[in-house]
Amino acid sequence: MRGIATTAAVCVLLLAAPAAQAAGPEGPPKRPDTHPVMFVGNNWEGTADIIDARTYRWLRRVNTIPDREERMREILLQPDRTAFFLGIRQVVGEGNDQFTDDMFTSHDGRFVYVSRPSFADVVGIDLSNGRIVWRFPMEGYRADHMAISPDGTHLLVSDSTANKVHRLDTATGAATGAFPSGDSPHENNYTRDGSRIFHASIGRVYTPIDRDEIDPVRDETKGERVFQIVDASTLQVLSRWDMGERLEAAGHEGMDSAVRPMALDPPEQKVYAQISFHHGFVEFDVASGTVERVASLPVSEEAQAMQREEYLLDSAHHGLAMNAEGTKLCVAGTMSDYAAIVRRDTFAHKLFEDIGRKPYWATNGLDGTCWLSVSGDDRVVVLDYKTEREIARIPVGDHPQRVRLGALNKEYLPAPGRAGRPVRP
Repeated sequence: MRGIATTAAVCVLLLAAPAAQAAGPEGPPKRPDTHPVMFVGNNWEGTADIIDARTYRWLRRVNTIPDREERMREILLQPDRTAFFLGIRQVVGEGNDQFTDDMFTSHDGRFVYVSRPSFADVVGIDLSNGRIVWRFPMEGYRADHMAISPDGTHLLVSDSTANKVHRLDTATGAATGAFPSGDSPHENNYTRDGSRIFHASIGRVYTPIDRDEIDPVRDETKGERVFQIVDASTLQVLSRWDMGERLEAAGHEGMDSAVRPMALDPPEQKVYAQISFHHGFVEFDVASGTVERVASLPVSEEAQAMQREEYLLDSAHHGLAMNAEGTKLCVAGTMSDYAAIVRRDTFAHKLFEDIGRKPYWATNGLDGTCWLSVSGDDRVVVLDYKTEREIARIPVGDHPQRVRLGALNKEYLPAPGRAGRPVRP
């Protein structure tokens, strides 16, 4: 039986936390020498588009794989790495290499840090000249989701096949520690004060055994899927839950254990988490370790006709954000090709059913907006939480994956008249 470990340390931290307040915007702090931008990682292309965070004008494009020839030579000289490189292409990348997964910028807007799954590394790129200033190779064969500490000094990166999360110094790329995870470590989120890390592993989402009728076999093939809270200073695991067991204890039998993207409420005491194969999300109370509610959202006719094996890496939905007030959630309905704005109190929702194919990430932008990558149509869609309207569509590169609010140093802004035009729906 997959165990549940919950320590008193988390309860102490929660009781000592400050009173609830609206969460600030995601991304680095506002500075006089930087300009807020949207970074869009074009995973299959190996680039990142930089978009003005307010006007949605395209500013410039960054090559995230300037060392491609060198990396390929290394890979082809090592049979094990060659096998994983080709496996990532065929099994995870839908026949494509994965070159730009996650990204964060330095607070001064002079560097961007990029995880590159197919190259199994993280690099720091100088935005003044596009050169790599440091590189951290994974212990395993694939890099995945990241997180940056609120003070900008540390970066977390999930090492997919080594079943751990590395902590890196953003200035040098040097490892400063690691913590254990389950199979296929995935999502990472720092709390606003930087004291804790919310982390989840998703298991072997690439296995072809997904149907309910063979549940015992399916469950074993997926491996260990855990949701964890980690002390950000010591990297000690404070709490560890099997979400499938927590769901079953709350009366929701047959749901998977894998926690996908998640959002925290402003007091950071409740987690809203997407679960493999579920079209919706769950509400999980951290202090009690219990699932309080489950939101079930519509399933398109096309998705209803699919076998589970046809889901993209077990993701019914992949992308979740919550507005600063903690009143609404923004959902990427990946397999049903929609986005949704969902009220937190009642789970009433508004669907956006024509945004495009395979929405794959949701994050908060500026001024009460939600940014969604639409990976199948190479665009980012901007929704307004308050009015529940679509306010922009932005064409980007091949297969946009992660979208992040970042900073660009004002020295690197294009000259007036050189930026592209804003794109509206």
